[in-house]
Amino acid sequence: METMIKTEPIKVIGGGLAGSEAAWQAAEAGARVLLYEMKPGKYTPAHHYPGYAELVCSNSLRSSQLTNAVGLLKEELRRLGSLVMEAADATAVPAGAALAVDRVRFSDYITEKLKSHPNIETVSEEVKEIPDGTVVIASGPLTSDALAGAIRTLLEGICPGVPTLSFYDAAAPIVDVATVDWEKVYFASRYGKGEASYLNCPMEREEYDRFYEALITAEEAELKDFDREGQKEPTVFEGCMPVEIMARRGRETLLYGPLKPVGLPNPATGREPYAVVQLRQENVARTMYNLVGFQTHLTFGEQKRVFRMIPGLEKAEFLRFGVMHRNTYLNSPLLLSPDYSLKSDGRIFFAGQMTGVEGYVESAASGWLAGINAARRAAGEAPLLPDEETVVGALSRYVSNPAVTAFQPMNANFGLLPPLEKKVKGGRAARNGALSERALSKLDGFISNLKKG
Repeated sequence: METMIKTEPIKVIGGGLAGSEAAWQAAEAGARVLLYEMKPGKYTPAHHYPGYAELVCSNSLRSSQLTNAVGLLKEELRRLGSLVMEAADATAVPAGAALAVDRVRFSDYITEKLKSHPNIETVSEEVKEIPDGTVVIASGPLTSDALAGAIRTLLEGICPGVPTLSFYDAAAPIVDVATVDWEKVYFASRYGKGEASYLNCPMEREEYDRFYEALITAEEAELKDFDREGQKEPTVFEGCMPVEIMARRGRETLLYGPLKPVGLPNPATGREPYAVVQLRQENVARTMYNLVGFQTHLTFGEQKRVFRMIPGLEKAEFLRFGVMHRNTYLNSPLLLSPDYSLKSDGRIFFAGQMTGVEGYVESAASGWLAGINAARRAAGEAPLLPDEETVVGALSRYVSNPAVTAFQPMNANFGLLPPLEKKVKGGRAARNGALSERALSKLDGFISNLKKG
């Protein structure tokens, strides 16, 4: 950590993953930071825990393998000194080849780090207007009405006629593992990768048929006014598609998605079931498991009825039911520069899902880059950008590329990276491995420059 930069403080709005990361990085760069979070005085409809960096949709940060783009992104963030990755590694729970965390311990870890940093002052109040000076807006997809109105007014003044966009997220239910029928379920990870940490509920065809019919005809919860935003039906981002909407696309859709049985043979029969519902560990104590891919907007009563048709869950107690909530994001290609600052006003940065990066790790990556460059901006220094061959750099260029049309939120993926100069033999895994090797080599060069400047 460098000596504090003698400038006006950077104001970071929002204590989610992006805001927490941005505040930490700016403070570590030597800037004084005011971190605003409206909890615990006021909560969004999706948040309940008072700590910073609360995980809502899932406790999984997805794949840890370098042949997966999000696995590469996590390794990039580790090398960049990410607070989110430090906390994730310190609070990890078994999840096969993925990285999942104990949500409470994860939030508590980050909260303690932020509150004890000498360059950070935490402020528990709602921000209703965009402050003067250097600002990082990381207020999330459920930004309060007052601040959302201020942002909308700002953007309309910059680019008249450009609206903010909306989509809907859905969270999966969690069950008490003690109420699972252990005679019907088994532990396994697909194709035996990693430790057998997923709990699998096998279905034969007749069981799947009954479950499918119940699912597609089940009653959905009424959309709240804050979710509807004038729309008759919600617009749902593919990455968090409610399971009932996915099922209505066709009888076999789920068999190629969250209920895919491939690579999960049942030890009781020695063969793959017709369908498999997987449950993933939620906490270190292994008392809570969530239904993987079962984000939903069914009523609570219907969730209990339909999901108890899953073999092994007939008497399951639900510790939390699935919910759906609103997400909003900017038309970032028209508005943002690659460092996540406004093209028209470089003192204002955005970070997190508001920018169109989709996912916890991606949000942290945007917060890392916005925080670093907000500190540089406050000190009168030029921005630093990771190479486009890295996932951190590629994501920032995607959301800021004016050539992108029909802009949609984006997860980390290798399609964002420039192609390799030479073809690699060995198939997709070998190609992805080569892309990862190139990315980390480029990142090491960027880190050297970061330390110098």
